[in-house]
Amino acid sequence: MSRVLVTGGTGYIGSHTVVCLMQQGYDVTIVDNLSNSDLKVLDGISGIVGRRPDFVQADCLDGSALDAVFDSFPDICAVIHFAASKAVGESVEKPLMYYRNNIGSLLNLLESMRSHKVNRLVFSSSCTVYGQPDKAHLPVDESAPIQKALSPYGNTKQINEDIIQDTAHAAPELNAIILRYFNPIGAHQSALIGELPNGVPNNLLPFVTQTAAGLRPKLRVFGDDYNTPDGSCIRDYIYVMDLAQAHVKAVQRLEDGGREEQVEIFNLGTGRGLSVLEIVKTFMEVTGAEVPYEITGRREGDIEQVWANPEKANRVLGWKADTPVGEVLLSAWNWEKHLRNIK
Repeated sequence: MSRVLVTGGTGYIGSHTVVCLMQQGYDVTIVDNLSNSDLKVLDGISGIVGRRPDFVQADCLDGSALDAVFDSFPDICAVIHFAASKAVGESVEKPLMYYRNNIGSLLNLLESMRSHKVNRLVFSSSCTVYGQPDKAHLPVDESAPIQKALSPYGNTKQINEDIIQDTAHAAPELNAIILRYFNPIGAHQSALIGELPNGVPNNLLPFVTQTAAGLRPKLRVFGDDYNTPDGSCIRDYIYVMDLAQAHVKAVQRLEDGGREEQVEIFNLGTGRGLSVLEIVKTFMEVTGAEVPYEITGRREGDIEQVWANPEKANRVLGWKADTPVGEVLLSAWNWEKHLRNIK
């Protein structure tokens, strides 16, 4: 069976994607520097799948280390590139770190792929490339205009997409699929893997579950004065396992060779927007856990409202995100309880 290299494969989305790949029969090699993940994730993957992926601890900023991975695994047929710094707020505070990490790692990866004649790439992008779409482009499809990024994180995704397009133009053998995802949440239904941020979470749901578990005194909701029904930001929250399955579909499409373009782009979301306060209240309803929260000022770099039109991914990839949100929120709580030994 084919081997897929997954950079950032012990991270949140990466680990769930590794599970889906292995369940489909792929061999997987993970490259991760463990800057925002833990080796215990490999135990969780093994517990679900029954076998361990190959793992190399390396930084994608180290080009020679990447070359060594390709040398060690000459059967790599495709790469899924997750490895990146990914917090909007942190990127505003540390822009140089984000530009160095996110752009440098892709450049090294593309150079290693070229020298080892690996020509299939799935790239982890983001709906942040659309900025705040105007009402004419909500829900957002792939034809929506790319807007000036509201954060260095979003800008690195735009720049990396351009790098892939330019590289493909210069290298007709390279085929790539860019997946622009909306907001991943939840955990594997086994509760053996899930979102495990180091330190204070930057994403909503881990902060919700940690607050419910008593690790945080209260959740901060950044703003209730946006132009939305309840004043809080609206996002398209997608179950991480649904998202992971889309990556398997993308690899299979690259292998099948039936693409419409050399670089294809897909929005991955549910097609439904939910507000921050809706998520918090639904979480409390389905779990019975209390989540104390307070409204604070807006957070720099946040977009008011955005959700996907996923019709192209539904049609072309044969993929759909349709897990009920209550089930998704419950999976996140079960993961948190597993982590903290809460009965």
